[in-house]
Amino acid sequence: MTASRESAVSGEIATSAWSSQQEAAALAAPSPAEKRRAFDWRMLLGLLLPVAVALLWEAAVRFGLAQGRLVPPPSRIAATLWALAETGELWTHVWATLWRIAAGFALGAVAGIVFGALSGASGTVRRVLDPTLQALRAIPSIAWVPLFILWLGIFEASKVALIAVGVFFPVYLGIAGAILSVDRKLVEVGHVFRLSRVKLAKRILLPAVLPEAVIALRSGLGLGFMFVVAAEFMGASEGLGYLLVDGQQMGKPDQILAAIIAFALLGKIADSLLVLLTKPLVRWQDTVRERL
Repeated sequence: MTASRESAVSGEIATSAWSSQQEAAALAAPSPAEKRRAFDWRMLLGLLLPVAVALLWEAAVRFGLAQGRLVPPPSRIAATLWALAETGELWTHVWATLWRIAAGFALGAVAGIVFGALSGASGTVRRVLDPTLQALRAIPSIAWVPLFILWLGIFEASKVALIAVGVFFPVYLGIAGAILSVDRKLVEVGHVFRLSRVKLAKRILLPAVLPEAVIALRSGLGLGFMFVVAAEFMGASEGLGYLLVDGQQMGKPDQILAAIIAFALLGKIADSLLVLLTKPLVRWQDTVRERL
């Protein structure tokens, strides 16, 4: 009886301790409302610098401290954006640019993942493939333009191909580098547990590679937005790059800056969507989202 009573008491103590730990963890974890407030505060903090610069420049032009002829004040840029949106012209250009970026990003990212995985996983493939790709990576984006026009014409295929080239190289480097940087001890642990090659890749290599792969995809997406400007210089009649060229030829600095701001907003939205979509893949890492 004494032993059973002692075991019952110890069980109650353990249960009470576990409950206390659970309650402490629940109290320490931020509530959904607190998470929303923290997210709103971070968003407001991120808007602080561009809003402050815009207000200072607007004040400088209004008080005569600057002319605002070559760099129009934010009010003129906003009026230009509003006028383009009202006529529907802005949405036509935005859609054309986004379609090209999406198609080029998909092609370049898939090719970069495949070749990066092959180069990172096989030393023979890396020695054969990597020197040529590194040499091609050094070629400026504009140098591809006449070749793609000659091969694919001045229509959408050449523009998408140029964007895909821009996306390919950072994704390839990121994937290959991530595979090569996997800790050797993790692979040895997989061999100790006699994991097959498929299970080793699924349980050890893939989780170790994913955080760097997300960064590589984000870098590729950013270069896709850069390359789309060069792509839309190739005889395009639609797109934000066309707005840039038209503004330069017609002497409209407000239109040029409006297109640049549209690029910035679209790039930030696309990057945030990519981070949101890839968040479940690296949820197991507590610190990675803060780094990104």
